[in-house]
Amino acid sequence: MRISEFTEYLQNINNLEFSLPNGEKVPAHFHITEAGLVTKHFIDCGGTVRTEKNVSFQLWTANDYDHRIEPQKVLGIIKIADSVLGNEDLEVEIEYQSDTIGKYGVAFVNEGFVLTSKFTNCLAPDRCGIPEEKPKIRLSNIQLKETSCCTPGSGCC
Repeated sequence: MRISEFTEYLQNINNLEFSLPNGEKVPAHFHITEAGLVTKHFIDCGGTVRTEKNVSFQLWTANDYDHRIEPQKVLGIIKIADSVLGNEDLEVEIEYQSDTIGKYGVAFVNEGFVLTSKFTNCLAPDRCGIPEEKPKIRLSNIQLKETSCCTPGSGCC
């Protein structure tokens, strides 16, 4: 989801709720401890130099159970961070603590935000030597031609 979509949803909801990919809710007393622009400048396995940028929000929970953040407050945080975020309509990434700091995409489902799983992938499969996966064929689906020399009783074996 891009920041423009994220802010549009924030303008149209009353409760701010995040759920993890497994359906578990982020505790309602979370804080947004960071809002920023993340730039990753790297070389992929095929030798291509790449740059990725996204807007990142870090969610954090503490033991102040009365804390609640409203959608309008997040819009205010985004406005304050505007000078850092710039004018690009970048993808939003959410950081949230689990076993380690997890990085998630975000979607909007049923009036709430859902953290979506992110996956690694080879960016240069044609150059790094990973063979293309062969299609799987069920041998039971292969039909032999009637004229095949290897039919039972043909004497080929």
